[in-house]
Amino acid sequence: MNKKIAFIGAGSMAEAIISGIVKSGILTKEQILVTNKSNRERLENIKSKYDVQCILDKEEVIREADIVILATKPYDLKDSVESIKEFLQPEQLVFSVIAGISTDYITALIGNNNPVVRAMPNTSATIGYSATAISAGKYASDEHLIQAEELFATIGTTAIVDEDDMHTVTGISGSGPAYIYYLVEAMEKAALEAGFDKETAMELITQTVRGAGQMLKESGESAAVLRKKITSPAGTTEAGIETLNKYDFEKTIMECVKSASNRSVELGKNE
Repeated sequence: MNKKIAFIGAGSMAEAIISGIVKSGILTKEQILVTNKSNRERLENIKSKYDVQCILDKEEVIREADIVILATKPYDLKDSVESIKEFLQPEQLVFSVIAGISTDYITALIGNNNPVVRAMPNTSATIGYSATAISAGKYASDEHLIQAEELFATIGTTAIVDEDDMHTVTGISGSGPAYIYYLVEAMEKAALEAGFDKETAMELITQTVRGAGQMLKESGESAAVLRKKITSPAGTTEAGIETLNKYDFEKTIMECVKSASNRSVELGKNE
């Protein structure tokens, strides 16, 4: 990819994407520029870990970039755009990975017709396993979407969706890894209470989660079918599933996704 990418924001999501891009080799370290509001220590940390170009001078960062990635917290977006918009050129492509914030709002903040593409990766980008949804703003063309897919494919899989669906995407794949980690925490506690040592418990649980994910990906069968195949009548798995049903596990997960999606909507209302 013969482009220079500028990250505005150097938090956990920016770092996850940077890590994935560096590991993929699609860009050289010289093609990746990073800046933030004023946290020099954080930039030095990113520089030491990934050897990318970390610069506090916003004008220098924007001037060199073909693609600008907005990766701030939602409440920092307005100030961040104010600090760079005078340096943006109309041909520069803008990607946003900020939860809940619409492309129309970003376009209004920028104040010109820069193409804006919204993306929702997750932190599994760090190891190249993100599930990233992508949607186009009103000035973004098919070519801009192709560029977004090319970049975000380096950190996992991509899917183009309508922007109206991005709130649900946030609740499912954006926040989804945290739900899985929470499940693992609970399984680990159960294993430790049963007398397992932590290392053995985590080896078994991690491989179980990994194997289940691969089965979903490779078997061609639905989660319901795969679950039923290992749930023998009056067996151990059935006993476990009955307990999950007793505590309304399915409804809890569905409400969990809705809560995250609704929070994404609330963040958008603060535009």
